[in-house]
Formats: sequence, C-alpha cells, structure tokens
Amino acid sequence: MGGGLAYDAAWLLAAFLVVLVLAAAAIAARRFALERGGGTVEAGLRKGSGRWRLGLASYQREELHWFGVFGISMRPDEIFPRRDLTLVSRRLPSQAETASLGPGMIVVECQLGEGIPDSTPGSTVELALAESALTGLLSWLEAAP
Repeated sequence: MGGGLAYDAAWLLAAFLVVLVLAAAAIAARRFALERGGGTVEAGLRKGSGRWRLGLASYQREELHWFGVFGISMRPDEIFPRRDLTLVSRRLPSQAETASLGPGMIVVECQLGEGIPDSTPGSTVELALAESALTGLLSWLEAAP
C-alpha cells in the first residue's frame, strides 16, 4: 500500500511540474509577442495609494498600453491616451519601493485627464521606469500632434 501512495505522489509532483513549466512558457511567449511590436519597456504601475504592479508599457500611436507581467491576455490591463496623460513630477523610489521595483528605477507621477475610463479627472497614476525608458516616455509625450 505504501508503494502505491509513493507512486501517486510522484505522478502528482510530475503533473505539478508540467503545469508550472507550461505556465512559465506561456508567460514568456506572451512577453515575446508583446515585445515584437517594439516600443515596449518594463514599467511598474501604481494607481492612487495602491500597491505597485510590475508589467510592460507599450507605446502605441496615440495610447500608452500597460500589461501586467503575469497576465495571459494580449489585451492591455490599462490604457492611457496620450492627450490625457500629463507628467507632473519625478522622483527616486523609497527603499521599500526599490525592494519591490528593483534598482535603477525612477518614479514618474502623471495626472490623468478626462478621457481615461474608470478615473476621475485630475487623479494621478505613478509609473516606475528605468532612466532610458523615462527618456522614451518624455519623447513620446512631446511628440503628440
């Protein structure tokens, strides 16, 4: 009886490992597909006084799309129209923020305009970007027609 239990446990462990590997492969394939279009950078996102969420920001023609890092959907979690996104300030992250975001990030506070769904005009969102990605964001914002 003990041999059957060990055999079942081994199969359960093998099935768990297969599911884990498939999930990691799906996340990696999604990230590869998102980065194929270009204009994609790693970016943390925090709305209001909530917690930081890690993800990818993708510069589109007139919108900034933000995708959570562990999602499986190819649809963005957040969409920020360029004309409704205004840079307010930038700062270095606190020690606690650096622990969750990683080193070398800069926190940018942006004010949201009227055209962003599920937000009140004048509310803010914070993005955490690397220095080079911040330069790209500033260029993208300034290039608005």
